[in-house]
Amino acid sequence: QVKLMESGGGSVQPGGSLRLSCAVSGLYDSSDCMGWFRQAPGKEREGVAVIDRDGSTTYADSVKGRFTISKDNAQNVLYLQMNSLKAEDTAMYYCAADGPRFISSYVLARPDIFASWGQGTQVTVSS
Repeated sequence: QVKLMESGGGSVQPGGSLRLSCAVSGLYDSSDCMGWFRQAPGKEREGVAVIDRDGSTTYADSVKGRFTISKDNAQNVLYLQMNSLKAEDTAMYYCAADGPRFISSYVLARPDIFASWGQGTQVTVSS
C-alpha cells in the first residue's frame, strides 16, 4: 500500500514562493502519473500539475509559467515549486499517485483516476 506525505505548505504574501514536497513510501508503480491537486473551501478539487514517468508534464492554465512539478525517482519524492503566488492559489494541496500511465487531455480534470492520495498541506497566500 502506498503512503503519500505532503510537506512545505504555509502562509506567504502575494508574489512569494513555496516548494511543496510529497514523500512516497510503500508499494506503488513509479511508471504511473503523479500529480498535485488543490481544493479551496466550497470548491471542487482541481488539477494543478501532473508528471509522467518520462518527465512530461501538464499544468492548469492558471498556474502555467509560475508552478513547476518535478520528481526525484531515486528518493521517491514529488515536488511542486510555486512562484509568484496569488491569493487565488490559497487552497489545500494534495499529492496524488497511481494515476494513468500517460498524460491525457483530461488528466487534470479527473482526480478520480488517481488511486492514492496524501492528507494535504495548506497553502495560504495573503497580505
